[in-house]
Amino acid sequence: MPAVPFTAEDTARLQDALEQVIADGATPGGVLAHGTLDDAPRFLTAGRIAAECGDAEPDEHTRYDIASLTKVVATWLLVGRALQEGLLDLDAPIRDALPPMHGDTPSAEATVRQLLAHTSGLRASTRLDHYRNTELPLHELLCREPLDDTPGAHRYINRGYILLGLALPHLYGRPLDELAAELWQTLGMIATTYGPLARTRQVAPTEQRFTGAPRIWGAAHDDNAALLGGIAGHAGVFSTTSDLATYARSLLAAHAGGEDSALGRWLHASLVAQAQIEPGLDRGLSWILADGGRVAYHHGFTGTSLYIAPEAGRYLVICTNAVYNGNARTKIAPLRALALKTISAT
Repeated sequence: MPAVPFTAEDTARLQDALEQVIADGATPGGVLAHGTLDDAPRFLTAGRIAAECGDAEPDEHTRYDIASLTKVVATWLLVGRALQEGLLDLDAPIRDALPPMHGDTPSAEATVRQLLAHTSGLRASTRLDHYRNTELPLHELLCREPLDDTPGAHRYINRGYILLGLALPHLYGRPLDELAAELWQTLGMIATTYGPLARTRQVAPTEQRFTGAPRIWGAAHDDNAALLGGIAGHAGVFSTTSDLATYARSLLAAHAGGEDSALGRWLHASLVAQAQIEPGLDRGLSWILADGGRVAYHHGFTGTSLYIAPEAGRYLVICTNAVYNGNARTKIAPLRALALKTISAT
C-alpha cells in the first residue's frame, strides 16, 4: 500500500490549531512534524520558545523535554533489543532481570509484558523521595511494596517503566543513557539524549514550580526522573522534532519490512492489543492503539506527542513545552485531538 500523504487542508488545520493553543495560553510555542515514509519531513512552527529565550522562535532543532515519550523512544526500544538478544523474556517476572532480592517482593512478580502494557497491578503512586536514607537498593524497595490491583486491567503508571529502566543496566552492565544513545545513533537521532542540558536558546524551558525559584530548564521536569539524576525508564529524554520524525520514519520502514528486521518484528508484536483503555482505545506494548489498531501513539506530560500510522506509512510529531504554563494535558487537548483525527483519516 503506498503511503498516504497529508493534504494541504490537513496542514492548514494543524497550523491553525497550533496557533490557536498558543493564542489561548496553552504553550509559548511549538513545532509539528508530519510526513510519510516516502518523503522528507515537513515542519510547522508557531510562537516562541519561552520568555527566557527572548524572541527566539522554535524550530525542528529545538530540544524539548519529551517526558513520557521516553517510554517509547528509549525503554521500549531497549526492551526490544534485550528480547532479541535473549536477555529478557516477555512473560517472565521482572525479578529475573533485576539484581537478587531477599524477603517478600510481590511487585517483582509482574512480567515484562505487564509492565510494558500497564497491566501489572503495581502501586500507581510513586514518590521516590520517600525512599531517601534507606539502605536497600531502589529496585528492591519498589518490589517489596504490595500490589494495588489484581494484574490484568489497564492502569497507566510510571513505576513499571522505572523498574525496566533499572533492569536494563543490570542486564547489560552499562548505564541506561549509554545504552539508549547507542541505539539512537544507529537510527540517526543525533540530537536525542538524556539530560541535563545547558540552559541555552536551543533548549525549551518547562515549569517554574515556585515563585522566585529558577524555572526548570534543561533538567527533567518529572520529579522521579530528576531524583534518578535525569536518567530513567519513564522520563528524562530530550529530543527535537527533527529527530522524532527520523525515529518515526525508522519505525515505519521497519514495519513495512515486516519480519525482515528485529525492529520490524518488535513493532509488529507491540501493535497487538494487550488491554482496553477505553472504548476505541487499546494498549499495545507501550503504545496506545487507535482506529482499530491502525494508529499507534504516545504522549508526554510536558506537551509532546508521537503518532504513527504504519499501514498508511505516515507519522505526526508534536513538540511543545506546554507545561511552561501549568498542566499541559488539558490545555493542548484540542491540538492532540486534531492530530489523532488527521493521522487516522485515510
